[in-house]
Amino acid sequence: MRKINLVFKTLGLSTIILSSCISPTIAQTASEDLEQLQPSSDFLERPSTPEEVEIDITQPITLEEAIQLAVRNNKDLQAAKLNLERAEKQLQEARAALFPTLNLGVDFTNTDSSSSERNDELRFQRAREQNPNATEEQLEDIVNAGQLEGSDDVTQLTGDLTLNYNLYTGGERGAEIRIAKQLVEENSLQVEEVTEQVLFETSRDYYDLQNSDAQVEIEQAAVDDANQTLKDAQLLERAGLGTRFDVLRAEVELANAEQRLTTAMANQKTARRQLVTTLSVGQEVNLKTADKIETAGVWDKSLEESIILGYQNRVELERLLARRERNKAEKQSALSSIRPQISLFARYEVLEQLDDDVDIADGYSVGAQLQWALFDGGRALARARQFDKAIESDEVSFANQRNDVRLQVEQAFFDLQANKNNITTAQKAVELAEESLRLARLRFQAGVGTQTDVIEAQSDLTTARGNELRAIIDYNQSLNQLQRAVNGLVDLRLSTVDEQTVNSEQ
Repeated sequence: MRKINLVFKTLGLSTIILSSCISPTIAQTASEDLEQLQPSSDFLERPSTPEEVEIDITQPITLEEAIQLAVRNNKDLQAAKLNLERAEKQLQEARAALFPTLNLGVDFTNTDSSSSERNDELRFQRAREQNPNATEEQLEDIVNAGQLEGSDDVTQLTGDLTLNYNLYTGGERGAEIRIAKQLVEENSLQVEEVTEQVLFETSRDYYDLQNSDAQVEIEQAAVDDANQTLKDAQLLERAGLGTRFDVLRAEVELANAEQRLTTAMANQKTARRQLVTTLSVGQEVNLKTADKIETAGVWDKSLEESIILGYQNRVELERLLARRERNKAEKQSALSSIRPQISLFARYEVLEQLDDDVDIADGYSVGAQLQWALFDGGRALARARQFDKAIESDEVSFANQRNDVRLQVEQAFFDLQANKNNITTAQKAVELAEESLRLARLRFQAGVGTQTDVIEAQSDLTTARGNELRAIIDYNQSLNQLQRAVNGLVDLRLSTVDEQTVNSEQ
């Protein structure tokens, strides 16, 4: 399958996400190595034993693989797609009003109105009138034999076929179709918005896990350095060149380093579970990062260009415009109830009474109907004015969202610039801290330095290493945030992506 370049490449970025194809089809391109990470297909499954939630798979994955899993499994995205499918069915329902309706009705009835006690008396009375000389037994035989003239026992079959068509609905039919279309548009934009958010959260959680992994390595290095410092202090004490105080200081520093390592490892486990939750993988799966920590790319757009990109691309703004159009259609639908309604009809009927000798009777009727609610107490106008206010509210929300978009772009842009400068500063600080620690150890081993100098230099190096990696992670997070702020995680509408994907596979 041909991969579709996202807006990152257009903006000069070079991150792993650049060549990722973000569409529902991406779920079919996940590598076979990821199949074991997939969750159960039963959404209602709820584990009931500890064995079912025990972690027995620890899988390193790249950011690209994480994105594949997220787009395939994320439950928010799946729910958004289901809502879109539901809106499409609602549009089909609305369009059905463009066609006439054809109804068939058939009734089969057997009526014996003399079955009650009261009607039995009437039948005997009728029998006496028709046979005045008959005995009671003879009258009963006559009634039971159904020999009375004008008996109420009737069996008949009726049927009708009716064709109706609403010729003019006062604009209601067209308005309902436009409402359904706008709902489809809103839900389509919602799918894209959720996809953007899923990609953002996936990258964010992946970078957080990278940061947690780095902190564990840094704290492990600090523990190793503290161990080395303790060994040096113990050797100097045995040689008579050091003091017990220096050994105790080194032991305290080692204990503190081990405590920080324990905390970092706990944070690492939490970050792993957060990524697992975002990707919605299996209950028994744990994840590790496979990518190296390095800058994800560069941003070559100015602040002003970035703001314009946000205004052009953010689906939140498009969704508000679509909602505004839907409210306009809702207003027209409300007004249609006080406009004339014209419908045409044609009906064909048949009637057959099964207990007589008369042939089947049939007939037809055609005509038109006009209905016009001349006065409804002002209900329709009041409802229409409600949608007028809803339209004004949408316009206010659009202006507010537009301002939020600018603020988000500016904040991410400024953070990106600051973190870019911090990377250079942090790299220089690491070089200086490494050299400072080397010299402090040499001075301490030669007896001309103090244990305090070594501990301080060691702490400075740990801090510098953490600052360097944190600056890179913060830079990537800011870049991810800026790409989200300009809607740059998905270049094309989902339907366009799907169409190009299909064309490339043919």
